[in-house]
Amino acid sequence: MTPRDRVLAALHHEQPDETPYQIGFTQDAHASMVRHTGDPNFEQILRNALLYLNTELPDGWKEITPGIWRDEFGVQWNRTIDHDIGVVCNTCITPDNLSSFQFPNPSDPARFNHYPQHLRQHPDLFSYANIGFSLFERAWTLIGMENLLMAMVDQPDYVDALLDRIVAHNLALVDGACAHPVDVIHFGDDWGQQNGLIMGPELWRRFIKPRFAAMCQRVRKHGKFVSLHSCGCVQSVFPDLIECGLHVFNPFQPEVMNPSEMKKRFGKHLTFYGGISTQKTLPYGTPEQTRQEVRRLIREVGKDGGYIAAPAHCIPGDAKPENILAMIDELNHQSR
Repeated sequence: MTPRDRVLAALHHEQPDETPYQIGFTQDAHASMVRHTGDPNFEQILRNALLYLNTELPDGWKEITPGIWRDEFGVQWNRTIDHDIGVVCNTCITPDNLSSFQFPNPSDPARFNHYPQHLRQHPDLFSYANIGFSLFERAWTLIGMENLLMAMVDQPDYVDALLDRIVAHNLALVDGACAHPVDVIHFGDDWGQQNGLIMGPELWRRFIKPRFAAMCQRVRKHGKFVSLHSCGCVQSVFPDLIECGLHVFNPFQPEVMNPSEMKKRFGKHLTFYGGISTQKTLPYGTPEQTRQEVRRLIREVGKDGGYIAAPAHCIPGDAKPENILAMIDELNHQSR
């Protein structure tokens, strides 16, 4: 089976010949692995199953001052500490300028010009078109986290109007990406913290669920799979996500949800993507503990498909290189 075949089997809840996997690195983790291995091309040992294609404008990010980057919406990100994402350091939208604030053009063909070449070059990979910061995250980056959470309570019309504009933008991105033979549309939208939903289930169902459902249905109308990344303890809304039409859930953090229990409860409807601990095992465990965790996830969660093995996020800089290598070795040699 090709990597793409394995992912398709997993999504159809059929047992592939081996569990497909995907490993990504933060910049700090990548640099650590290069130092440890002495090989700047160490990633060649990976047999990742997914091809990620972004939906951003190719010139959408600009470094406006050292360490400060501006995205295509005008949000400024301080990347002096977190080099991969950064910390928002401005406010773009208020109730006074929401109606006049200009969103970037979601239908600009430059967003998708790279798709044909990459898809031709990687026919054996399962293609993921990624829409990051897709709804709640896009809203709080534009108006501020505290402002958004307070407005959900005392300015609901403002939040409705903002989220509706974001959804319209995303639906156009979905249409543009689905004009190409991609396999899945992946939405990134962190809703959780370690102990539950950031805004709580009531406000999530009021503001997020109907709009996420609309995005899922647009993707499914195109005949594509739907994938979601949401960090944190969000399993309380798994039934809602299934109702919305979700196929794949990521990152599947074992610190906040029991992978085997989630498989038993929701594995008939969801494929789980992630599960290898980036908070405990990779930074603090041993190579043998890492191997045991990978084997257990493949055995219990990967049984009868429904699983894409992966760290529960891009690997952070404090992960031990020897644990990363043990994880890769187990994933590369599942049949031994």
